[in-house]
Amino acid sequence: MNSGIDPEANAKVLVNAIGRAARGGAAMLFTPEMSGLLDRNRKRAADRVQSEERDSVLAAVRDAAAHHDIWVALGSLAIKGDGDRWVNRSFVINDQGQISARYDKIHMFDVDLATGEKWRESSVYKPGDDVVSVDAAPGHLGMSICYDMRFPALFEALGQRSCDLIAVPAAFTVPTGRAHWHVLLRARAIESSAYIVAAAQTGDHEDGRSTFGHSLVVDPWGEIILDLGTEPNELGFAEISKERIRAVRSQVPSLANRRKIAN
Repeated sequence: MNSGIDPEANAKVLVNAIGRAARGGAAMLFTPEMSGLLDRNRKRAADRVQSEERDSVLAAVRDAAAHHDIWVALGSLAIKGDGDRWVNRSFVINDQGQISARYDKIHMFDVDLATGEKWRESSVYKPGDDVVSVDAAPGHLGMSICYDMRFPALFEALGQRSCDLIAVPAAFTVPTGRAHWHVLLRARAIESSAYIVAAAQTGDHEDGRSTFGHSLVVDPWGEIILDLGTEPNELGFAEISKERIRAVRSQVPSLANRRKIAN
């Protein structure tokens, strides 16, 4: 996606993609981080960030999922939380339009990049605390968001839950994407012996930022089986093979062999 500052426009893109994915035979559609609103102007965005119950993008996606009989991993939305901070929340929506799981991003992107870009997610967003996985159409799905990919302990926890696939929706910056996007996602797939499905924002956005793109699907062996490049609103299809997961875990049983290491 190339999400902008208008939630209604972003909702139309999502609803269209849900229909296209369903017509293409997909069991589940994955969307990027901040699918409903991408705006680093916090004052302007404040008028558009709503509670979960009042979020129009979430409502539109739920209706479309039910209408088209397809699961959706809604990468994330900015949602009003308790107090004055928001949460960066992922949703798994089933083919009846019901919310099957929620995940609040645990790791906040607080960095100063060499390019001069400064990001302080923790000044606006409250971090989550819980590791979340859920049974979904393609298999047992683990949940993460963007910067979480740099913290292998979360993926170890999801691997111990025997996740078949792990969602990594993202809005990755261009400099860090060029350096780390592909290599880290391949590593996370290998460590967790699971598919990684990383739907990503791409291109130049209305709020002035640029994102790296390259939505990926990586198999449990670390092989990239889908890379959508940098064009916005591309839709790709990939198959999740339970046999492939079993074969990799049999050949390299790292999850079964893992031991706790004392600090």
